[in-house]
Amino acid sequence: MDFRSARLLLFLLLVVHVSCQENTPKRRNGKKEGANAAAIEELRKQIDDILQELSLLKEQQALQTVCLKGTKIHGKCFLADGKKKPYHTASEDCIAKGGVLSTPLTGDENDQLYDYVRRSIGPEEHVWLGINDMLTEGSWLDQTGSSVRFKNWETEITHQPVGGRAHNCAVLSTTANGKWFDENCRAEKASVCEFNIV
Repeated sequence: MDFRSARLLLFLLLVVHVSCQENTPKRRNGKKEGANAAAIEELRKQIDDILQELSLLKEQQALQTVCLKGTKIHGKCFLADGKKKPYHTASEDCIAKGGVLSTPLTGDENDQLYDYVRRSIGPEEHVWLGINDMLTEGSWLDQTGSSVRFKNWETEITHQPVGGRAHNCAVLSTTANGKWFDENCRAEKASVCEFNIV
């Protein structure tokens, strides 16, 4: 069922519902009033079901659009934004779109995200990850507040994370082959939003 059909069906059900309420004669007979109330309740249930289905269709359509514009990696869609902005702004923009800043959960996912960023934004970019240690220094959490299990810090040259209290947000670096660095959250970086596929 496409969006226009669902909207038309919803409109027709609302018209029938309103007509039933306006044209139902007020009778003192308890059985007829009970039957009318049951019919009205059934119509309300059908309208609620249609609204729920319509909402799911809208979500699926939005995700398909995201996946077509971006890329799909392990049950998620990723959409790059090359506009540079501070961490909090990038995070809020992703949330407003129905996603969160990307947070790789495995090495393979990190490698694919790195490849996608190189292709879509550029080979010399850093993108915000949905990871920070704002609450407790050294305790890196994702945007749900859960501890980060997979980590890909650059440890050979700069021994990341090393920024202390000044660097509380993480970036993925394309110049360092997808390794992570801690960064000042006010710095302006590109970002990638991730969306879980329903």
